[in-house]
This record gives sequence, C-alpha cells and structure tokens, in this order.
Amino acid sequence: MTRTITPTGHRGSLRTLVLLLLAATGALLAGAGPASAHAALTGSDPAQGVVVKQAPSQVSLTFSEKVAMNDDSLRVLDPRGKPVQTGTPADVSGTTYAVKLKSGLGKGTYTVTYQVVSADSHPVSGAYTFSIGAPSQTVVSGTGPVAGGGAVGGLYAFGRYASYAGFIVLVGGAAFVLACWQRGAGVRALQRLVVGGWLTLTAATLWLLLLRGSYTTSGKFADVFDLGLLGQVLQTKTGAALVSRLLLLAAAALFIAVLFGAYTRPSPTTTLTDGASRRLPDSSEEGQEKRDLTFGLAIGGVVVAAGLASSWAMAEHASVGLQPGIAMPVDVVHLLAVATWLGGLTSLLVALYRAPAETPVEAAAVRRFSRLAFGSVVALVATGIYQSWRQLGSWPAFTDTRYGQLLLVKIGLVALLVGIASISRRWTGRLADNAHSADTVAAGEEPEKEHVTAARAAEKERSATAKAVGKRTRSGDSERAAQLSRQRAAMDSARQKRLRDGDTNRFGLRRTVLAEAGVAVVLLAVTTWLTQTEPGRTELDAKAASSSSSTSATAPSNGALTLDMPFDTGGTDGKGVVSIDLDPARVGGNEMHVYVQRPNGRAFDVPEVKVAFTLEAKKIGPLPVTPDRITTGHWSASGVQIPMAGDWKIAVTVRTSDIDQVTVSKNAQIG
Repeated sequence: MTRTITPTGHRGSLRTLVLLLLAATGALLAGAGPASAHAALTGSDPAQGVVVKQAPSQVSLTFSEKVAMNDDSLRVLDPRGKPVQTGTPADVSGTTYAVKLKSGLGKGTYTVTYQVVSADSHPVSGAYTFSIGAPSQTVVSGTGPVAGGGAVGGLYAFGRYASYAGFIVLVGGAAFVLACWQRGAGVRALQRLVVGGWLTLTAATLWLLLLRGSYTTSGKFADVFDLGLLGQVLQTKTGAALVSRLLLLAAAALFIAVLFGAYTRPSPTTTLTDGASRRLPDSSEEGQEKRDLTFGLAIGGVVVAAGLASSWAMAEHASVGLQPGIAMPVDVVHLLAVATWLGGLTSLLVALYRAPAETPVEAAAVRRFSRLAFGSVVALVATGIYQSWRQLGSWPAFTDTRYGQLLLVKIGLVALLVGIASISRRWTGRLADNAHSADTVAAGEEPEKEHVTAARAAEKERSATAKAVGKRTRSGDSERAAQLSRQRAAMDSARQKRLRDGDTNRFGLRRTVLAEAGVAVVLLAVTTWLTQTEPGRTELDAKAASSSSSTSATAPSNGALTLDMPFDTGGTDGKGVVSIDLDPARVGGNEMHVYVQRPNGRAFDVPEVKVAFTLEAKKIGPLPVTPDRITTGHWSASGVQIPMAGDWKIAVTVRTSDIDQVTVSKNAQIG
C-alpha cells in the first residue's frame, strides 16, 4: 500500500503566511530609502572641505569601481548656485573622472555634486564642498532628487523583491514537479503556483525596465514613461540583462507548457472484481518514452534556469570587484540553490494544503524533496562562504558594516530554517516507517478494505443524493437541489478533514513546512535588501578615504605633512593604505617616511615603493624619489628637494607582487 500525505483545509494558517509575506514586504519597503551605493567615492581633487589658494582648472572624483556618467553627472556650483563646469565629464584613469572649470573663478565655497551609476547597476549620488581663498556662505541647499530614493526607489525595490520571489517559485516549483512528484503536474494548485511565478517574474522584469531610467537619474515618477530614458537604459548592461531575461522567460513558458502537458495524460486503468479502479503500470515503451521526456525536460529546465540566474549575475555584485570570472558562476549556483530549496518548499506546502484527495502527496515524494533540499543547502553554504569573503574581506566587516550586519541576520535565518527542516525530516521519516509497517503487516490490509467499503458507501450515498436532486430539479425545485448539494459537499469536506487531522505525523509535517515557508519569506526580504546594500569592502574603503582626506589637505602646525592614501593593486592580498610623512614640508630639503599598512593596521611587507612629486601649475616634474627600505612596511628617504612652493601632486606607486602594482596620488600645499 502506498503511503500518502493528503491535504487539509487550514485556511487560517495560509492567511497567516500571507500576512507574514505582506509584513516582510512592508519591512523591506520601510527600510528602502535611497539605495546604498555599491561604488563609493574614495577620493577627490580638490578634497572635501579644503581651502585652496588658487582656483583649480578642474575637479576630479575617484570611485572604488568604474561608473557610468552622462553630461550632467558631475556639476560644480558657485556660492550663488550657478554651474561653473564646462564640457562633459571625462574618464581620466579608469575610476577617476574629471570635469573642466571656467577660468577666473572668484573666492568662496563651491559645491560639487555627482550622480552616476556604478558598475553593478546601482545609482550613486552625493555632494561635498571646497573653498577658494576662504570659505563663504552659499545658497546651494541641496542637490534635487536623490538617485535611487523617493517613491521611485521604493517601487524599484518592490520590483526587485517580486522578481526574486517569482524566480524562486518558478524554478523551485518546476524542480519539485520534475524531480520529486511528477503526478503533481496534474494538480491545479501547483500549476497555478508555477504559472503565477512566471507571471510575477515577467511583470516584475517589465516593471524594472520601465522604472530603471528614472531610478538612476531624476527619481521622478513622471520620467517612468520617458521613451528617451528607456532607450538609454536599453544600451546599458542592466538593460541588456533585463531584456535577455524576458527572452528567456519566453522559453520558460514553452517549458511550463510541456511540463504540465506531459505528465497529465491519464494512465490506462482497469476495473477489479471489487469494483475499484486501479492504474495499470506503464508498458516498457511508454516508460522509456517518459524517461526520455524527463531527461529532456531536466536538461532544458536547467539551461533556462541558469540563464535566468545569469541575468542577475551579469549585472550586479558578481560582475564587478574581485574575481568576476569566478564570482558570476558561483552566483548562478547560489541563486539556483536558493530557488530549488525555497521554491520547492513552497510547492510542497501548496501540495500538502491544496492537493485534491484523489491526487495526494506521496511520502516518497517528500523524501525525494528532502534529499534535494539537503543538496541545495550544501551548495548554498559553499557558495555563500565564498561570496561573504569576497564582499567583506575581513572579520571586523561583519560587525562594522551594514552589509556584514545584514549578512549575520541572513546567516541566522538560514540556520533557523535548517533547524526547522531537520524537524520536517523527522516527520517524513515517521511517515515512511508507517508506510513500511502498513505494507509488511497483514492486518494492514483491513484498513484498505474498510476504506474501499466506506468509499462505496459514500459513492452510493452521493448517487442517491444526485437522484434525489435530479427528481427535485425535474420538479422545478432547483433552489432546494442546490442547497442539498452544498450540504453534501460540506459533509464530505468535514469527514475528510476529520480523517486527515487524525494522523499526527501528517499534521506535524504540515506545521513544520508552514513554519519553514514563513521563515523563507523573511529570508527572501533580507536577501533582497542585502543585494541593495554597499558591500563591506567598499564601505571600509570609503571610510578610510574619508578619514584620510580630513587630515591630508593641510599640514600640522609644526610644519610636517602627512598623507594617507588607500590602494588596491587588484591582485590577491592587494589592498592597504600607504602613508607619507614629509618634514618640514617646505622648499628645500625634506625628510620623507613612507609607511605601508594592511587594512587592519598591520605592517604590509611589499617589494617596492616609488614616489614622484609634480607641480602641474608650473609644469615641474615628475620628480622621482626612490626611498630605502628600513623595515617591514617602512621606507625612508632624506634630502628630498622641493624646488618651489605650490600645490604639489604626490604620487606613490606600490607593488605587491611581480605583476600587481598601482599608483595613487593626492595634492597637498608644500611651502
């Protein structure tokens, strides 16, 4: 006898899950202010808050990664709020961008505003001030709508959440039917779930495509339907990813049609002497045909699902930063593991609560899903460890950055989910044990006979009721007939509910799966929020740059000059901070010390350091200086000659390996 797990009518529990979904979505949107930028401003010239003696010829900004700019991305406003930049921003050196300024600028405080799009598709905006001659009052009170904020930012965040949810339900539901419970292809509730996932993902993708232009520029809802902005979006990496997702969704629609059409064909049946109908086993030819179909659907489904996951990987975190060639495939595997686990869990929940009595969920299907979920969790943990290292880079980043704190919350939710899943596995094991006992104990046949007898009695009763209804219908009493039908349906439903709730194992499994689904909804909200948050590495770099800029603009009162410059050679173990002490920082001979440290403050043993001084206003330099190595992370040079006073550019080249080196620079007043 095949042990089955039948559905129940706990509509209150499902209502609780829906309310939990709405609450999690609300929490997500409540925290969605301006989207956290994934490219950070790590340097500027002139620096923030600095007072320069002469008007600069240009303003340059350096970001932690490449950004996309348009004609109005970088503006400089005078104390009266009038723009003083000329031309369009230019890419100076990879991650540094500059805009020329008008000549003859007067004294006062100037405001620099920027609004760009980072390489991982997120908008970046901000502003800072510098002064010429002396600080002054300024009428500039703001920079207008913040990119990624406001109502458009909230709607875009909701679209991202919906797209992730649709992907998880679509991929996980199809995997559950194909790998765990092929009979479920004929269950209307599962069909609606998977098709609903496809519709949600399709609608969310179109929604994001429309909002993208306004989201990354003005933030105005009126610009959502601007065809010019839409055309610009289609030319970006993110626009291409969204369009490719739509094309893959067309292939996914064909896959769904074949999946639900292939396994819903009725199998041949025979009528036994006791009047019961039983399905005949498939013939060898039909069985081989079904196995070939399953194999083909599995290959096609994996290709389509991986393609959909790639539409995120190619446009977001994984596509920039360290090791993108490894990070993108890892991100695809991570997304597929999440979808298989959480989407399959949702499908199991729907099957337990909504599958009809004639198509119950078999215990074997639950065991197959349990094994599939375990494999998904293993893949999820392995890929998650790599992604955590890549985005954080150090243990302190777990507690010192917003990304790390959210990641700790996500890890806690995953651990809770795994704990609840282990309880579900116990209920599944008990169901399997009961099924085995029912097959091996001879007395186990009696309940089957009683079930058949009860089914016959119920069928006779329904037939008699139908005849009575027919007679009354023929006599014109249609209202009474409808009332009798409703009563009969209510009695059948109550009888089935009593029988189902009498099995403590089934009841326990339903409850734990429902709890898993509730935690999964919150986990999805946290994950969506995490993808919109600045990675820990970038946040720490930005903090280091901000702290160094506050101390690097002017010399201390004793005449010495100290400059701190973060660097990243791009190789393994290539990040750090280089500090230069120049004493007495005046015309003539100077003593120079160079210190190279890791991000955690420890001395960094690098093979080579070079320094060059350039006075661009007088076209002097670069004047190279090769310091001598004193000890680990400490280099020194004496008699460094500065020929004249001015705003000198100090460039430091740091080499961390045979092939990895980088040059960073800052300006400082010397003399």
